[in-house]
Amino acid sequence: MSNSPETTSSQSLYEQLGGEAAVNAAVDIFYRKVLSDYRINRFFDNSDMEKQAAKQKAFLTMAFGGPNNYSGQDMRTAHARFVKMGLDNSHFDAVMENLCATLSELNVPQELIDQVSAIAETTRNDILGK
Repeated sequence: MSNSPETTSSQSLYEQLGGEAAVNAAVDIFYRKVLSDYRINRFFDNSDMEKQAAKQKAFLTMAFGGPNNYSGQDMRTAHARFVKMGLDNSHFDAVMENLCATLSELNVPQELIDQVSAIAETTRNDILGK
């Protein structure tokens, strides 16, 4: 199948990014970055990172237009305990930086990174409990 504009425009963002293998690789690299980022790693101190990565993979797959197998909590509920720990815009921004750096590292075209950022940005208020 060619990557002509007609083909690309009819594909979901999930397909354009490379599907399951791409999301899995991105989440694995992303969490390595997050866990080494002093600004935000404390929020994951008591997390089962294997379960966390699996939830993130399912959530991103759904958010990017792939199969919906996400059965986790809504964003507001899932992050409420972190808001109590002081989660704020600076932390959300740090996560976004790590996400965009991960996608760049995987040679994702900037246009697709912008789409991913726009989707992630729609979760900011729920994640921050606003």
